[in-house]
Amino acid sequence: MPAIQNEADYLVAAVMVPLIWRPEGLSLLFEVRSAQLNWQPGEICFPGGRIDSEDASPAEAALRESGEELGLEAGDLRLLGPLNYIVSPIGVIMHPFVGYIASTAKIIPNSAEVAEVFTVPLEYLLNYQPLTADMAVATRPLPGFPFKELPHYSPLWRRRAKYPVLFYHYGDYVIWGITARVLYNFLETCRDM
Repeated sequence: MPAIQNEADYLVAAVMVPLIWRPEGLSLLFEVRSAQLNWQPGEICFPGGRIDSEDASPAEAALRESGEELGLEAGDLRLLGPLNYIVSPIGVIMHPFVGYIASTAKIIPNSAEVAEVFTVPLEYLLNYQPLTADMAVATRPLPGFPFKELPHYSPLWRRRAKYPVLFYHYGDYVIWGITARVLYNFLETCRDM
């Protein structure tokens, strides 16, 4: 079966879009990443992370990571299905899944990875129009690049492409980047049902 030839060049990860029932109705749970993390500290994300070699599938990785980050017991999170995966211009292949957290579940965030969790009503998100801006992807040769092989190649940054970045606001929270792209795909899937 064909595979991504250069998959090792990417961070390959899986996330869970967790649905949970709250007094305001069906809601989505988000995490605020710990300020101590090296990558994207303090940013908003869905539970998830790198797919390990021990994971039998991206879905298993999303379930494992969600359980570790939210302190969930086996059976607290039920996998509902996959969303479209994303190949990001910033070097991430993201496999998103939708799950449901049982109303009886005790959520105990892992403080090493999660500063806090919050929920946003699904109805609010379905009626929200995200802000859209563009981001550029550029390349620049690093030290040791063999310019003698390519005498006309510029050593400066060169814009290669642009891509849209979405922003969702909820109170003081800003959901953006890959998380917003996953959210957008989930919301479009809901609208198509």
